[in-house]
Amino acid sequence: MLNYRHLYYFWAVAKEGGFARAAERLDMAIQTISSQVRELEKSLGHQLLKPAGRGVALTTSGEVAFAKAEEIFQIGQTLEQAVSEAGSKRIIKLAIGLSDGISKLAAHALLAPILQTPDLRLLCHEGEIEQLLGELTQHNLDLVLAGQGAPVNPNLRLSSERIASNAVDWHGPEHLLGPEEVENFPQVLERLPVLLPTGHSVLRSTLERWFQEQKLRPNVIGEFEDSALMTVFAARGLGVFPISRLGANDVGMMHGLRLLGRCETVHEEIYAIRNRRGLQHPLVQQILAATKV
Repeated sequence: MLNYRHLYYFWAVAKEGGFARAAERLDMAIQTISSQVRELEKSLGHQLLKPAGRGVALTTSGEVAFAKAEEIFQIGQTLEQAVSEAGSKRIIKLAIGLSDGISKLAAHALLAPILQTPDLRLLCHEGEIEQLLGELTQHNLDLVLAGQGAPVNPNLRLSSERIASNAVDWHGPEHLLGPEEVENFPQVLERLPVLLPTGHSVLRSTLERWFQEQKLRPNVIGEFEDSALMTVFAARGLGVFPISRLGANDVGMMHGLRLLGRCETVHEEIYAIRNRRGLQHPLVQQILAATKV
């Protein structure tokens, strides 16, 4: 059975780049730490460290061991925090990653079933999908919502599930949309000021294909990474914009906007990505169950 004390000393040496610095940090004798690391190498049957200048460097086997040690001790740190919080107050922490490319209004609608959970502390992190999946594999996130599934990689052990596929409609401020504009949709997009998601969005790629099919050259005057911000600018009169029907259900954000036209062939898809390792957060299960109703 693996001796985690030996693993901890190896992890400390690898992080510090040498036995001397690790010994100073841990306030221990160099010989003690060195012998503990040798015991770990002996039990694993592989050399983990090699001399490098005045310090040490990881061997190929050492890199694998260090990556696993990082994961183990990060989980240990979250355990300490979780136990501490449980002792003071029953806080239910849920960490969600939101990919840059998805509609934040749609994400809010998908999270709505758990938002009234007593003592919930919701942590929302926004970023590129590659960064969020890295956090998910390190157990720093409980769930990632993205416009695409996780890439197939048996080493990551991630599962992807499509939880939403909603048609996209076009809305705009009332002063821009009269009967003539509504009647001439979608050709009117070449004349009206158009707001779009930025190019990294999966929805943007789908819209570009639709523009080509319709032989349209939209009058684009603004591009936004944040769909909620795009909605705010549209409500302030800047232009017309696309939004999924799920996101358009947020009446508060849609105040002052009216429907221009429907886009039945364009859909925004949202995937829920989970780490298959470890226990699943009960609120994640509740979110996924609500999408199947």
